[in-house]
Amino acid sequence: MSTRRSARLAASTSVPQSSTPASTPAPTPDPAPNPIRKRKAAPDPTEPPSTPRRVRKAPALSTPTITTSTTKPLPANVSRLANPNLTNAPLFSPETSHIVTAKPLLTTPSKSTTTTTTATLLEEACAHLIEVDPRMKPLIEAHHCHIFSPGGLAEQVDPFEALASGIISQQVSGAAAKAIKARFVALFSSENSTRFPQPSQVAKTPLEKLRTAGLSQRKAEYLVGLAEKFATGELSAHLLAEAPYDEIVEKLTAVRGLGRWSVEMFACFGLKRMDVFSLGDLGVQRGMAAFVGRDVAKLKSKGGKWKYMSEKEMEEISERFRPYRSLFMWYMWRVEATDVSTME
Repeated sequence: MSTRRSARLAASTSVPQSSTPASTPAPTPDPAPNPIRKRKAAPDPTEPPSTPRRVRKAPALSTPTITTSTTKPLPANVSRLANPNLTNAPLFSPETSHIVTAKPLLTTPSKSTTTTTTATLLEEACAHLIEVDPRMKPLIEAHHCHIFSPGGLAEQVDPFEALASGIISQQVSGAAAKAIKARFVALFSSENSTRFPQPSQVAKTPLEKLRTAGLSQRKAEYLVGLAEKFATGELSAHLLAEAPYDEIVEKLTAVRGLGRWSVEMFACFGLKRMDVFSLGDLGVQRGMAAFVGRDVAKLKSKGGKWKYMSEKEMEEISERFRPYRSLFMWYMWRVEATDVSTME
């Protein structure tokens, strides 16, 4: 009896569950929201499409990436117009520190076959020497002349320093001249500058102070006189760059302490003038005698100023090599291995 009553009660309690329609599923709980991942917003159709960006790890600063397709460009070749009858060295103006040249710079090579530049000057001069006398060819092939090469013609020259150094070097050894010049420069040096003094500085310096560098009284006077010429403008980088050679010789030989040979060497090695020839240079005379086939060993004991070759003969031979007599003179020094390194 109690069993049938329990069954009826159990059946009555299950009726509401079975009365729920089968098409209506039981509601399921919403999933818990993810706090990290967010739903992306739908793209705006009015905006243009963009390329998706990819996050890339930047390379370490200590190891930069170098590609083989990127190379450092070579510097452009810069040459100047050259003229064998003018100064071919860039001159450093001793008072203004400006660079003075006889002709303007060329940044692009000229198409004209007649244009001579600092890049072609030596080549043209050597060709002329060989054309005049084929015996020059082995000399030229054996010895490269740096002073008239593109590199030599690019070297800046302070004309006041070059001339003053020549005065300091007169009648002393190379080592002594170097020491005296160093002490001379030290008289005008400061913590910020050790450059060669300006002419205006030397011109107003007492002779007694200049002599403390090891200069004789006469050399100190020569240096002051030279400095005054530059300080007043009687001598200048512009004049030395463009004036005719004869005018330069006249101006410089008027300065006490500068003889003709000193001026000729300055014009050749300092100004890089191509048509300088020194008839009074014994090394050139001896080289020319050997060049034409003479026995210089026997002629050495002859004595006299023109023991190897007469002045007239030197002039006649050298005249054929115009306007490149400076180069011809340089090679005549080479014939007898005359050392001119101190002047270069």
